[in-house]
Amino acid sequence: MTFQEIKEQDQKYILHTYGRVDVALAKGANARAWDADGKEYIDFTSGIGVNALGYADPDWVQAVRVQAGEIQHLCNYYYSPQNTALAEELSKASGMAQAFFCNSGAEANECAFKVARKYGEKRGAKKILTLVDSFHGRTLATLAATGQEAFHKDFLPLNEGFVYAPANDLEAVSAQLDGSVCAVLFETVQGEGGVVPMEEGFVQGLRRLCDEKDVLLMIDEVQTGVGRTGYFYSYQGLDIQPDVVTTAKGLGGGLPIGACLVAERLRDILKPGQQGSTFGGNPVVCAGAREVVRRINDSTFLQDVTEKGAYLREKLESLSQVEYVRGRGLMLGVKLRGANAHDVLLECARQGLLILTAKALVRFLPPLTITQEDIDAGLAIFAKVLSQA
Repeated sequence: MTFQEIKEQDQKYILHTYGRVDVALAKGANARAWDADGKEYIDFTSGIGVNALGYADPDWVQAVRVQAGEIQHLCNYYYSPQNTALAEELSKASGMAQAFFCNSGAEANECAFKVARKYGEKRGAKKILTLVDSFHGRTLATLAATGQEAFHKDFLPLNEGFVYAPANDLEAVSAQLDGSVCAVLFETVQGEGGVVPMEEGFVQGLRRLCDEKDVLLMIDEVQTGVGRTGYFYSYQGLDIQPDVVTTAKGLGGGLPIGACLVAERLRDILKPGQQGSTFGGNPVVCAGAREVVRRINDSTFLQDVTEKGAYLREKLESLSQVEYVRGRGLMLGVKLRGANAHDVLLECARQGLLILTAKALVRFLPPLTITQEDIDAGLAIFAKVLSQA
């Protein structure tokens, strides 16, 4: 099919919930992709942080292919060796105790809400505190948890039980912990909120506050997790251990998976029948995720991510059209001088570079396996587009 045929088919048969860019990708290899007409692109998006190992990684493909040829799905009445092995490997990589598997970050957060409210039952605490400009998903509950009014206005009334405090403001959080709050949920770097990192002192202060008030500390690692910031999970670089971690995106390497991880003191907090997912822990997806964990949970791999992130940041900061760069590892936001971020995104696509935006910033989430050559090639296109803006 030609691009125009694909676009017309999309417009006719798919609900218009996405603002598409005029690109139809057909195949890829690591950080390079080709569209339906054969045009080549450097991809600095990795499917919004999903393709952690890039497109069509050979070892990941083999792991998925082998499992698909053995058993592709089974009922959750039965044990699955891929499911149980992934749970153990993920628990050890994160320092957590148990995992619940689902299909997305939003579902993982929904599970975290249940864990929090079960924990708060003993003292009648039901509210969950999140941060202003956070993003936790698009289900009705995760939408309510998201601290951005722009996402709320068309879907009122919102689910009850969520309160908000400004990011990096420990005093404001403390004022809300009045006995009615059972958990605090936050991202260490707000992705959709504009690539805003939480200050280390704020994060450590949250841990202390939650301990003092008997409140669960829950971290949404959906975008920041699985190597994205140079640590397997970003909190591992902030010298804290959470009570609950939610994870998705890069974990599956391109297939849909989410997980809610709980600490030892929350072991077996949810009982049979209190949570479930038909496709959660699917053996094919778990086989791919195990390859992701095996590859990324490695000090050399993670150091390489840190070095690539530092290099990319340095090069971006050297561009005269860039006002500032913020983020961690290979999760970077770029504030431009004068140029509109969305206009730059569209022009970059026309010239062969795929990028993202987050509020007024350009956002980069390249594959963790991107090569130096492809970083430089993408930067060259970006610099050219900025010079023409």
